[in-house]
Amino acid sequence: MKRCSMIAVAALTAYATATTARAETSTECTPNALCYCVQNDLKGVIAIRVDEIRTRISAQRQQGKAIGYLSIPISTIQGSYLPVNVKIAAQTKERVEERFGPRSLWLLNTAAKEFSLPGTAKGEDYMLMWTRVLEGSDGFGRDFDFIYFAGPSDFAQYFSFDGRTDLEKLERFYDGLAKTDSKLAEIKKTDFRNYYGLRASVAFSFGSHDEWNIVRTINAKRTAKKDGEDAFGIAKQIAVMFNGTSVAPGLFDAPSATGNEGQCPLPKK
Repeated sequence: MKRCSMIAVAALTAYATATTARAETSTECTPNALCYCVQNDLKGVIAIRVDEIRTRISAQRQQGKAIGYLSIPISTIQGSYLPVNVKIAAQTKERVEERFGPRSLWLLNTAAKEFSLPGTAKGEDYMLMWTRVLEGSDGFGRDFDFIYFAGPSDFAQYFSFDGRTDLEKLERFYDGLAKTDSKLAEIKKTDFRNYYGLRASVAFSFGSHDEWNIVRTINAKRTAKKDGEDAFGIAKQIAVMFNGTSVAPGLFDAPSATGNEGQCPLPKK
């Protein structure tokens, strides 16, 4: 067994056998001063996952591929359903890679099972992990060429919307899925229908709001570094796509409402 795998198993085992006392949290900040309220006993697992993801990215980069990051709502909340979102994320990754060519581009699927944290992990824990992945060690996001924010069209393609009675299609989809998935009953059919028919998009995701602001911060940092051997400048910003289309130039500088970031007090100096 490789050393990194042994460390990962040890960390997860230690977590699983820990006491049942309420997890303590503390503020963790990234190179670009983005801070999250993170469970202390998950920090080791998060560090391992970050290394694993960076290794995966590096392997794709060595093949000469452009590297992207998929931002997509995942959690079960307000009618949204995690198992469905995981399938939509996988389909979106496949479609984007097919569009640009899988030999030339690789999209990091943030909903993939292999990147998950232990079951008690919350949004803040995941966002510390993904912020570190996006920023890289120095905050310039050197591992990524673009970020893809999933929009209504990405969800519509999964449900085969055609502009005719789409909400009714969702009701039938719900009824069909409920026959094999008993947990779906925890979500009302009307909530499921209204979410996927009217709101399914990064616009309604705390984590995606964070990711928008992360990329905005990285691009601002790149724009400012326009001189010297290691210069970036505006021409080397991370490309941003929403709903399958590049965003307008002005949106690069527009902040989004805060999601999970900044909800914990800063460490005392």
